[in-house]
Amino acid sequence: MSDWSDREYRGKEEEKEAEKAEKEEEKTWEEKWRRDPLSAIVWASILIWAGVALLAENLGFLARYEWLDAWGLIFIGAGAIVLLEVVVRLLVPAYRRSIGGTLIFAVVLLGIGLSNMFGWEVTWPLILIAVGVSMLLRGFIGGR
Repeated sequence: MSDWSDREYRGKEEEKEAEKAEKEEEKTWEEKWRRDPLSAIVWASILIWAGVALLAENLGFLARYEWLDAWGLIFIGAGAIVLLEVVVRLLVPAYRRSIGGTLIFAVVLLGIGLSNMFGWEVTWPLILIAVGVSMLLRGFIGGR
């Protein structure tokens, strides 16, 4: 009988410790995201860029470039902004975190934007090559 109550007591203690660790982990993530304004800056910059590109098209500034429309320009700019985020995350230790998904996202945005210039038959293979190279680099650099 005492073995059963002892196991039950240990189980409750372990459960309390797990809940406490989970709450600490949640606090850590919340604090980390509060200290990382870079994502908010990136998304605000993308929205501003999209507004500028749409305004340029509406005012006729893009009319002389037949191969470039506002949406292509938006995707190219967004890809460049996200690539800039990757560079900042690599160079500034305070904002460092995993960049693999962000890098792939930037390449896809650039590919969508550049598809107007080169066509999908060239753009998608380039996207696949860029994603493969980023995975290789992650494997080599991440293995250190």
